[in-house]
Amino acid sequence: MVIIKKLTIKSMTKIKNIIAREILDSRGDPTIEVQVVLADGITNAVASVPSGASLGSHEALELRDGDEKRYGGRGVLKAVANVNKKIAPALKGEETTNQQHIDQLMIELDSTPNKENLGANAILGVSLACARTAAKIKKQPLYQYIRELYNIKFPGWRIPLPQFNIINGGKHADSNLDFQEFMIIPTINTSFKERLRVGTEIFHQLGKVLKADGLDINVGNEGGYGSNMDSAVKAVEYILTAIKQAGYIAGEQVVLGMDAGASTFYLPQEKLYNFSLDE
Repeated sequence: MVIIKKLTIKSMTKIKNIIAREILDSRGDPTIEVQVVLADGITNAVASVPSGASLGSHEALELRDGDEKRYGGRGVLKAVANVNKKIAPALKGEETTNQQHIDQLMIELDSTPNKENLGANAILGVSLACARTAAKIKKQPLYQYIRELYNIKFPGWRIPLPQFNIINGGKHADSNLDFQEFMIIPTINTSFKERLRVGTEIFHQLGKVLKADGLDINVGNEGGYGSNMDSAVKAVEYILTAIKQAGYIAGEQVVLGMDAGASTFYLPQEKLYNFSLDE
């Protein structure tokens, strides 16, 4: 009887069904949401997939419908159908805690280098939903489950440094800036709460600096200021001024970061990046 009970409990952690649906993300664009349901019919978890405004040429393919009559061609019904009709049958009965095996099965089912068959959004949604379901089974937060799954060994727990995207350019704002994200990273040796405070203070001080110089302080696609300024150098100068006026030392207590989004100004035929650092 004990053996039968153990086998029954084990079978309850197998995948019973995977359900995908189309939802809207924080930008109002369609994205995919995936729900994994286990054999007990009760345990389940949901994951949705993020999408960037700019995509690099070497990134895995985010499958979009291309139907201009729906969401300007950005619908994800094809990716949803791939989950419901292809991935779900292939993974039914698989052990949800066997993450590497699940991911490998989807990679083989897709069989393309950039996931263009099933769509990276379909594959990622299923993978993350499976991981969240497995973490729920083990009664662990997701970060702890992933750490143990991949045998990541170091003492204690580390909270990531917060990075603040405080000036938006490129595809993230309607401005002259070619570079996409200008960031600050508080590195002072204190708590996450205090680093959050530092970043917020600098962000608001930057708004005052920009406004004092006659620039608008509308926000861009990711919440940073989308001010129309002359150059990337000028953007950095404004940030350094805001850091100093907020009472912090650039390079010691706060460092700068950048995501150029360089694929948006790359000229493939010339093999050159076409951007302006200064006016």
